[in-house]
Amino acid sequence: MTLELIEHAAAWRKALDAARARGQRVGLVPTMGALHAGHMSLIRKASAECDLVAVTDYVNPLQFGPSEDLASYPADLARDCELAAEAGAQVLFAPTTAELWPHAPTTSVRVEGLTEALEGSSRPGHFDGVATIVTKLFSLAGPCWAYFGEKDYQQLAVVRRMAADLSLPVEVIGCPIVRDPDGLALSSRNAYLTSDERQVAPHLYYALLAGKRAIEDDVVHDPEAVAEAMAASLAKQALFTLDYAEVTDPDDLTRPGRIEAEVRLLMAARIGRTRLIDNLSATPPTSTDS
Repeated sequence: MTLELIEHAAAWRKALDAARARGQRVGLVPTMGALHAGHMSLIRKASAECDLVAVTDYVNPLQFGPSEDLASYPADLARDCELAAEAGAQVLFAPTTAELWPHAPTTSVRVEGLTEALEGSSRPGHFDGVATIVTKLFSLAGPCWAYFGEKDYQQLAVVRRMAADLSLPVEVIGCPIVRDPDGLALSSRNAYLTSDERQVAPHLYYALLAGKRAIEDDVVHDPEAVAEAMAASLAKQALFTLDYAEVTDPDDLTRPGRIEAEVRLLMAARIGRTRLIDNLSATPPTSTDS
């Protein structure tokens, strides 16, 4: 499939407006490039549900802290274009920072409540940067269905709330995590792992599974006990330094007093110079959820 590469915001907006004028549904897949099989699964889902699939490829400096990996973040636009086209995208927007922000932005979008804990605690300002760039991309794209992976689960929750609160004409769709055969969630940052670290990295997923088993098999209703089970599982791997292990409500990401229905298990940890995040859903057998 032929892919049109667009670098200017006005041309991007014009292309998507034209598609809608033809009666086509636009599917949007925002990315920071370094596309992998996880991104391609989002593009394929958008392609199955929409008439025109539009991918954004932009590394957003607003969501990186001063000590984070902006300068070394992997980038290969030519490869990204090939993979996006292979997965079913028709247009790809790859603007420069000067194109998106001709003047240093003085406006910031903040989603209170969902952004202070978890990743927000570890990465102050991160979600303000995410919400601001996604709001800008939604504004440029116009009415569409937007696809986000569940691996960045807190980000998905933030984007959903932001779109709802601002009444943006965007349907935000969460898509399942794509994993390597050993369970490691696909991420652009996996490229930073050494061979030894890569062998150990799936244990973050195994720690989440320990929490899931505690809830679904052992019927543990105490979220603190489940969080401790996940932390204890990861502690067996000396290469890991745990950032957090948490049990949360799937919607507002607060810790329930007792696990009676579906929860989302979230973890973050460092291994070498790489920070990994992952999450799983878990539902106790006594839940009345359908």
